[in-house]
Amino acid sequence: MISLPMYDVWPEDTQSLTREIQHRLRLQGFADNETRRVRPGDLLAHWQSGRLLLSQACGYPLVTRLGSVRAVGCFHYTAAGCHGPQYRSYFVARLADRHKTPEDFAGQRLVCNAPDSQSGYNVWVSRLTAEKPLTGFFSAVSFSGGHRNSLQAVRRQSADITAIDCVSLALLQRHFPQESEGLVIVGESPLTPGLPLITAGHTSDKQLVLLRTTLQAIVSDPSCRPLCDRLLIQGFSAIERQAYPAVPGAV
Repeated sequence: MISLPMYDVWPEDTQSLTREIQHRLRLQGFADNETRRVRPGDLLAHWQSGRLLLSQACGYPLVTRLGSVRAVGCFHYTAAGCHGPQYRSYFVARLADRHKTPEDFAGQRLVCNAPDSQSGYNVWVSRLTAEKPLTGFFSAVSFSGGHRNSLQAVRRQSADITAIDCVSLALLQRHFPQESEGLVIVGESPLTPGLPLITAGHTSDKQLVLLRTTLQAIVSDPSCRPLCDRLLIQGFSAIERQAYPAVPGAV
């Protein structure tokens, strides 16, 4: 099974890319049941499934909870803040706080997308916990279930600051620009390896090569360029999972 669940801001584009991947993998000899497209609910169960052929995960769970999967590589994105297969998080607050740094929000309310997110949660752990735990630094730490929800919480003043990866922010600003009104970036994280494309641990070396060559062919095909542009994708790199222990704060 295959899916691209992480940057599904505009589902029509995400599904178009997933269909293109499915079509090309079948031409490479993968069976219909291997390339079945899914929209997973439980992401961790999906990533851990023995039937997984291709999905996009987050670097933090890859390092901490997905020891059995193989890394396929990373897309390169054109979003501001990206560099090749690397990306970063932006710290976002309300416009009235534009002169502050993230450290100036001590005693205020943090909202994160999820506790297993590199870009929304672990980025704070790696930045601030040298001083004290997050729950000691902020007056409250809550979880919204998604980056878009976190931005809305800051806009609605139920939280004061959040962190969002630069690709998600760029896609949300493209498709829902009104949801960023009144918000401002007050800092950024260091670059870190981007969201990994993964496959099940039993995927053979031959199949892994086919997955990588298929993804490279898509991002290099002029006929796919309009779709990739809409998704902010400009390239692909094959990356091994050994690149991910460098994710700040991961153990």
